[in-house]
Amino acid sequence: MPQLSKQPFYRAMEMVPGLLVWATFIASAVLSFVRPVWVVLFIIILSILWLLRVLYFVIYLLVTWRQYQSNALIDWSARRKQYPDQSDNIVHAVVLPAYTEPIAVLQKTLQSFTNGDYPSRNIIVVLAGEARDASFPAIAQQLVAQFHAAFRDIFYTIHPAGLPGEIAAKGANAHWAGQKLLEYCRTHQIATDDVIVSYFDSDTCVSGNYFSMLTAQFIEHPNRYRTAFQPIAVYTNNIWESPLFTRVSAFSTTFWLMTELARPERLYTFSSHAMSLTALVDVGFWQSDIVTDDSRIFLQCFLHYDGDFTVTPLYATVSMNTAMSSTWWKSMINLYLQQRRWAYGVEHFPYLMWHFRSNHRIARATQWKFIWKLIEGTYTWATTPILLFIFGNLPLVIMRHGQQSANIIEINAPIVLQWLMGIAMIGIVLSAIIGTRLLPKRPSGMRPKKSIEMILQWAALPVMLIAFGAIPATEAQTRLMIGRYLGFRVTKKLGSPAYDVYVEHRHA
Repeated sequence: MPQLSKQPFYRAMEMVPGLLVWATFIASAVLSFVRPVWVVLFIIILSILWLLRVLYFVIYLLVTWRQYQSNALIDWSARRKQYPDQSDNIVHAVVLPAYTEPIAVLQKTLQSFTNGDYPSRNIIVVLAGEARDASFPAIAQQLVAQFHAAFRDIFYTIHPAGLPGEIAAKGANAHWAGQKLLEYCRTHQIATDDVIVSYFDSDTCVSGNYFSMLTAQFIEHPNRYRTAFQPIAVYTNNIWESPLFTRVSAFSTTFWLMTELARPERLYTFSSHAMSLTALVDVGFWQSDIVTDDSRIFLQCFLHYDGDFTVTPLYATVSMNTAMSSTWWKSMINLYLQQRRWAYGVEHFPYLMWHFRSNHRIARATQWKFIWKLIEGTYTWATTPILLFIFGNLPLVIMRHGQQSANIIEINAPIVLQWLMGIAMIGIVLSAIIGTRLLPKRPSGMRPKKSIEMILQWAALPVMLIAFGAIPATEAQTRLMIGRYLGFRVTKKLGSPAYDVYVEHRHA
């Protein structure tokens, strides 16, 4: 539980998103019986807005896809070498929080750092383990022995359990590891201004041009210490073996991020990202008492620098695992919990409202823009699929049973809705096309029809939007509203335990 939740205003703001969602559901249900025509008109308007959102999605997805392809043609190793005085001084540090991971997962991750066009001897790796994980020290020691010659240095930290003011979460582990990294740099006389920190999940494998591209863009950025760098997160490490619903969800997340990359002014850090050690030191590293530390770090910097902090798109890919587990049922549970954790980013709303109230150095227009983006995004995430695909039919059914079959709205509403949804299929078709382009090579021995399945899977998107979108988002906002905060729980994926944080913490 965040310490600020004990403050009345902060606690009230925690309740706002959930109240909006449930007010919408209750009003839609009640009005479907007493004013069904109103609800039908509302759903038609919502469908039009949904269509506009799909067109927005298509345009910006294509923009990012074009940028990604263009950047893939650039020799980033040669480009960074154009600045020898700066490039030679830059040190990359990678913070890898881990908890009960099999050693093979971390080996694959570390190996990817050495396979690219950047000299891995200029990379420091921090393996961040937990005291609760008795197996970690032996695994870490084996990895240090295996990779010590490949990197400038590789060492491990062990985050103590139960530190005051923390919750058991990845952010708390990263907070501890970041402080140890700072101590290391000071001991070895490495200037914080020269260190770029990549904060990765334990199963994050980088593309071959990641470190060179990051180096060059860091050097060329006019305000390098006031920005974070966000690569394209793809969940393709085990995509061919994953069940249908985990694949669709994985690609949907990637495409959402790609549309955000096309509009950097809207962009938060998400999952794996990078920024200067200087900025991390200034804000005190990742927050240790929240669930969504990967996006909160951007807001910490944005507030600390009075709005003078941005996120820079990095058109390189970092690949991770889907939420696949050993069975379909376990995979569904993993996916649901993963989506619920991401949706718990709604906890940023009270955080922003609290800090904007006292920060007058950030323009009011900018503050309201951030608040609107956050509340609108979390609200539509939870409500729109349910309103369109469930409440869209309820008032029509009630009108028929009320013997109002001659009503012109009842006659034409299904036609209008089908027409709008048909146009919205453009987004699904484009997703299928780009999704096949992002796929790694099909494993040998896997039947060719699997490739066809990768295209046809997108027909399941409407169901996915409800089951693994709206419902976990509604639960996340409801939990924040009633004070049943998400805490720590490890959700194991097949081949890679996901470091997700879940168990409830009731508000005192």
